[in-house]
Amino acid sequence: MDFLVAHFNLVRGLHILSVIAFMAGMLYLPRLFVYHSKAAPGSEMAETFTVMERRLLRGIINPASIATALFGLGLILADSQIRGWSFLAEPWMATKLVALVGLYGFHGFLSASRKKFEKGEYPRSEKFWRMVNEIPFVLAIVIVVSVTTKFLNH
Repeated sequence: MDFLVAHFNLVRGLHILSVIAFMAGMLYLPRLFVYHSKAAPGSEMAETFTVMERRLLRGIINPASIATALFGLGLILADSQIRGWSFLAEPWMATKLVALVGLYGFHGFLSASRKKFEKGEYPRSEKFWRMVNEIPFVLAIVIVVSVTTKFLNH
């Protein structure tokens, strides 16, 4: 853990970069579902979206979500060495963790939906995907504001 403390800013930077990649994918995948839901099952267009969705999930979202979690865990471990474990019980951190559970839960939902699209099943309407497209961004706002302001409790 001394390594994590000594390289805290590096770990934080890598965490931020992986969050950017994770969020980019989480914002783009539902948008692909919007257009996929308008394509006829089995059509060339539907097959194109299936490939795009699979590559986005497996090539960007999944690896970035793992990196985000690992670097985030590294930050928690480093912070515990610096300040002790009590920060985990602070309201800002509890809020962040709840929002993270929601974000990773939405990730699982998108992953399951992608598999249904791949089978030719269209799990939800275009309108549904347009509405839920904003969920990752709303959760990102909650996470970033809770971390950066710590609810003005320094």
